[in-house]
Amino acid sequence: MAYENFITQRETLDFLNKENVSFVDGSWYLPAQKRDAKQEFKSARIQGAVYFDIDLIADPNTDLPHMLPHPDMFAEVAGMLGLAHDKPIIVYDGPGLFSAPRVWWTLKIMGAKNVKILEGGFDAWKAEGLPIEKGDPRRPKQTIFQTHFLHDKVASISDVENNIKSGRATLLDARPNARFKGIAPEPRQGMRSGHIPKSSSLPSSDLVENGKLIEVQKLNKIFHDLNIHPDTPVITSCGSGVTAAILALALNETGRDNIKLFDGSWAQWGLPDGPEISINDE
Repeated sequence: MAYENFITQRETLDFLNKENVSFVDGSWYLPAQKRDAKQEFKSARIQGAVYFDIDLIADPNTDLPHMLPHPDMFAEVAGMLGLAHDKPIIVYDGPGLFSAPRVWWTLKIMGAKNVKILEGGFDAWKAEGLPIEKGDPRRPKQTIFQTHFLHDKVASISDVENNIKSGRATLLDARPNARFKGIAPEPRQGMRSGHIPKSSSLPSSDLVENGKLIEVQKLNKIFHDLNIHPDTPVITSCGSGVTAAILALALNETGRDNIKLFDGSWAQWGLPDGPEISINDE
């Protein structure tokens, strides 16, 4: 079964050098990964690609990392990058499925109609010897991106607090299980350890294999074991809203569409003065 939000490398080749298709490098890495996304983009990229910096294309009025910007700001920046809401956009990252889903989600939330993720990512693209562009990136031709912000797909901290009381939605945490349990420290200094009360652990790494989403049958079994049925409301969360998008993507690919992403995630909830937390299975 082919996933609807992905495009294969060979299919992507047909879109190279076509003016109506935009390529977006959405790479972003944790310090522990020891990779410089911006430098890698400057060194090599898919022909005509632009770099989508999730730390800069973000709300400037908060200290929380890469929070969604106001739609007006997004429209301006997306237009400067040559992205249009009504034209195909192909997103990729280095390893294949780490930060690209966050960029995919952001574009969809802001109203992009046709966004695909390059299956396997740029590392696999290079390994296959497919065409790359080196030297200074080209200046994109400015376009118009008309935003249509999907408010109902984004969860605020208040939404999560209310959900703890109502229990209406299943809250999934994409962080590694040791961080969820509070037995491993958070990578961001000063953050508390633990998890949001009444949430369940589903590490995003469990859904990815060799830079690709695992088979749909395996995804369905994982969600079934968590009692997430096709009509079950879900709120996804992680450290800072990046890998939570992997869960949202996987849920979407299995026909589950009642999904919100908690944009602040643990970067907001885990602050020293944040709401109540749970540790281990409390």
